Amino acid sequence: MNSALIDVVVKSVTELAQGIRAFELHAADGDDLPAFTAGSHIDVHLPNGLVRNYSLVNSQAERHRYVIAVSLDAHSTGGSKYLHENDLEGATLKISAPRNNFALVEDGAPKILIAGGIGITPLYAMIQRLEEIGDLWMLFYGARSREAAAFREELEALNEKQPGRVNFNFDDEAGQMLDVTSIAVRAPLEAHLYCCGPAPMLDAFNMITANRMPDMVHIEYFTAPTTDNAGEIDDADLPETFTVEIAGTGKSFEVKKGQSILGVLMQNGVYAASSCQEGCCGTCVVQVLEGIPDHKDFVLSDREHAANQMMTICVSGSKTDKLVIELD
Repeated sequence: MNSALIDVVVKSVTELAQGIRAFELHAADGDDLPAFTAGSHIDVHLPNGLVRNYSLVNSQAERHRYVIAVSLDAHSTGGSKYLHENDLEGATLKISAPRNNFALVEDGAPKILIAGGIGITPLYAMIQRLEEIGDLWMLFYGARSREAAAFREELEALNEKQPGRVNFNFDDEAGQMLDVTSIAVRAPLEAHLYCCGPAPMLDAFNMITANRMPDMVHIEYFTAPTTDNAGEIDDADLPETFTVEIAGTGKSFEVKKGQSILGVLMQNGVYAASSCQEGCCGTCVVQVLEGIPDHKDFVLSDREHAANQMMTICVSGSKTDKLVIELD
C-alpha cells in the first residue's frame, strides 16, 4: 500500500444538496492524479490535524480531478464541520492515493444498488462506470427529503433514459425510511447487491442477505455497525497481553487486553497511518508476517480474514502471544 501523500488544490466547492458540499481536487503540480476505480475513497488530511476518508464520486475515467462529497454530520468530531464551516476554495491539502474496499464487480451480472443518505457517494461513481460498460443496474436511494438528496437531478436524467431503474424514497414524503428488507428479498439471486448508508440500514441489509452467496453481497461502512463482530473466539480465550513487533526495526511493544495496537504504537512515538479508528476505512491495514490476528474490523473480507496476511491495527488484536507486522 502506497503511503506517500499527494498535494492537491481545492479547485471548487459547491453546494451539492442540503447539508452536502462537493469538493473538486486537482493535483497541485498540474499532473494527472493516480488512477482509481468506482467505490474508491481517499484520506483527506485537514488543516486542523484530522484525517478523514471520503468516497470519490466522479467517473473513474477522469484523471485530472478527484471529487468528494461531504455531508455535515450533526455529531461531527471536527471533520465534516471543518469542511462546511471554512472557505477552502484555492487551499492546498494533502490526500492519500485512492484505496478500494468496495469494488464494483464487472462481470456482466445486474447490480442492485441501495443507498442511504451520503451513502450514495460510492454508488454514484459505480453508476457512472456501469453506464460506461453497459451493465444493468437499479438504484434504491433513501434520503430525508428531495432537497437532501445528492445527485438527484443527474439520477432523474438517467431514469428518463431508462425509466424504473432509479427509485427514490424521501422520508418526509413517504412517511417511512427506505425498506431495505423488501428490496433485498425481491432481488434476483444472480444480481450483485451493493449497500452503503447509516448503520441501522446496513444491519438490516446484513441480516436479510445472510443466506446469499457472499461474493454477491457488498457493503461499505462509514461508521462501525451496531452489531457485534467479535468473531467466533471468546475474548476470554485471548491472551491477556501480547507482543507486537515491527518488522525490520527491532522494535517490539506489549499490548494489553483492551488496548489497541495503534494506540500503543502512537504512545511510543511510532507513526502508523489511521483515520476512522473504528475498523471501517482500511487506512491502518498492515501486513502480518507472523502470528494470528483477532480480526474485529468491517473492511477486510472473510477471505482476507481467513488468510491472516493483513489486519487493521486500530481495532483488531491477537489470538497469539506475538504478532510481527510490517508498516509502510
